[in-house]
Amino acid sequence: MSGRCRLFLFLPHAVLHTQNGRVAIVMGGARGMGYETARHLASLGMHVVIAGNSEEEGLQAVKKIHEEGSEGKVEFLFLGLCSLKSVRQFVHRFKARALTLHIPVNNACIMLVSEGKTEDSFELHFGLNYLGHFLLTNLLLDKLKRSGRHDACSRVVTMSSATHYVGILNMEDLHGRSCYSELGAYSQSKLSVVLFTYHLQEKLTAGGFPVTSKAVDPVMVDTDLYNKLCIPAPAAKKPVAKMLFRIPAEGASTAILAATASQLEGVGGCYFYNGERTESADITYDHNVRAERWKQSCALVGLREA
Repeated sequence: MSGRCRLFLFLPHAVLHTQNGRVAIVMGGARGMGYETARHLASLGMHVVIAGNSEEEGLQAVKKIHEEGSEGKVEFLFLGLCSLKSVRQFVHRFKARALTLHIPVNNACIMLVSEGKTEDSFELHFGLNYLGHFLLTNLLLDKLKRSGRHDACSRVVTMSSATHYVGILNMEDLHGRSCYSELGAYSQSKLSVVLFTYHLQEKLTAGGFPVTSKAVDPVMVDTDLYNKLCIPAPAAKKPVAKMLFRIPAEGASTAILAATASQLEGVGGCYFYNGERTESADITYDHNVRAERWKQSCALVGLREA
């Protein structure tokens, strides 16, 4: 069964037209859900740039997708989201290509890692899962605005998680340094993603730009993110994962839906869970909280708030 046919099994009601002429960047696109997202977008005819911090893995992913005979072009560009300098360098290299840009998929993620810092001294979850994507998206907005049309908007798709419902925002301790918790750090980063998604859409709508912004929850997926899953014996992990988790192709389906489905044209500022539009945490609908997190984020990454 082809990759596109398998996707339709996961999204039986979706209308996914060919995407010839459109360009996507998939962060973390060399493995797991990112790889499945990249390969499906390419199968629809899209030009896909896989962005990641391992050139070897990225080039292997490109080769594999090409060997499958995908209709779209696929290539790799280096991006280290733990470094704001690397994010800016990536944007410079991408813009030098003179390509359009319609779909950035902010998929790269770490989960439940021990306390650590990024190159810029941000807590790892907060820095990679949120601030790296925040800066990247903002630096690419000019491209997205110029590439979109009101009948065919550019779409920002950012991966969140159900853990955002238990996320706690501490505006005075963004990095959790007073009392570090792996789950707390991860859930705060995913809550920040939803706040960012909604506030970005508010700004885009106010400016009348043909760009939408959506947050996506892929549900529990059997990827490397769950390597720290607490199971008594390593041999038990696969049977447990098979029972509880989706495979990466299933997990990627909601992101692909948000990126390409015709019935979602012009739809933004919302949260998708398991292929359906769903209410997110109550705090995400508070304009003042969203605005404050945006202002703080701009200061942290060196962007002017406007």
